[in-house]
Amino acid sequence: MPTTEATQSRGDVLLRVEHLTTGFDVATGMVRAVDDVSFTVHRGETLGLVGESGCGKSVTAWSIMRLVQPPGRIVSGRVTFDGRDLLAIPEREMQAVRGARISLIFQEPMSALNPVFTVGDQIAEAVFVHRQASRRGARARAVELLEAVRIPDPARSARAYPHQLSGGMRQRVLIAMALACRPALVIADEPTTALDVTIQAEILDLLREMKAACQLSLLLITHDLGVVAEMADRVLVMYAGRIVEEAPVRALFAAPAHPYTQGLLALVARRAEGRHLPAIEGSVPDLSALPPGCAFGPRCALRIPRCSLEAPGESLPGPDRMVRCHLYPGQSTGPMADLRRPAPDVTPQSSGSPTPDLGPRASDLGSRTSDVTRENP
Repeated sequence: MPTTEATQSRGDVLLRVEHLTTGFDVATGMVRAVDDVSFTVHRGETLGLVGESGCGKSVTAWSIMRLVQPPGRIVSGRVTFDGRDLLAIPEREMQAVRGARISLIFQEPMSALNPVFTVGDQIAEAVFVHRQASRRGARARAVELLEAVRIPDPARSARAYPHQLSGGMRQRVLIAMALACRPALVIADEPTTALDVTIQAEILDLLREMKAACQLSLLLITHDLGVVAEMADRVLVMYAGRIVEEAPVRALFAAPAHPYTQGLLALVARRAEGRHLPAIEGSVPDLSALPPGCAFGPRCALRIPRCSLEAPGESLPGPDRMVRCHLYPGQSTGPMADLRRPAPDVTPQSSGSPTPDLGPRASDLGSRTSDVTRENP
């Protein structure tokens, strides 16, 4: 498991998301897929964003890139990247940011790649559009990138169409495209989905190597807590469009604060031990009909009467930690985005709330425990 460098400072913030809200206009009104989300990504950091399907992880990524399409729209908030508010600049300037300064690795290669162009042409197009090389130079750069992501016979593979490559090779092509213009931040949206465990391990190793070689920051979106344990420095846990917990990765796995996080980690630990998997009762709520109070309340084994009356605010249960839960006293007086510091490698103070027996710690879990947050039928 990686450790966060204690030398990072607040001045090292590359991306700052503040009170971001993104909704979709439907017949019954506005559905908030991302609701008042705030976080930071530091230079050289890997930030994990984890949660069940439908909790708003991908919409958060699309909002950062300004790729939300109607009927969706960004309702409010700020997305400051390298000192510029991306939500305030003209679209033409944003086009210069996408791909060149911030890249997005989409979660399904066959949907992300154009089936009628060779993979080499698609990589070269990104280089050429951002005027980083001539067309001839862009094609040569495409071959170099395919070699860098360890695709066999890169010159020949550059002439292949997406359907002629395996799933793992297509995922490597997307990584090559993301790195084509040497961005400062890469957003990887479920980069190991639908890959077998061996290929998953190779893709994670490749991401780690490319991050170090290119000095990238990485926002890693996943539902796999094993991937988070292996890759991330800090973790955001998302539920029903909101961040419900934030912590350094070691602290989160050692002592999860939010009951939702506790449930997810209990699933991982018991799966790793081969024991019967406990279920988190219920399912992710319909965002157009959220329950009153805490969105997780109807599924929570630790709920108290207050949970159904009002939504919890942000509490700070320990160093560099945030949780939205009524079980923790001491609501913060300001937005967590203004209070966050780089995550040191520490074990958090005890919050006093019940925590299930988690079995193995993060270092024992690795990246092979996929699909841990899949809903039970």
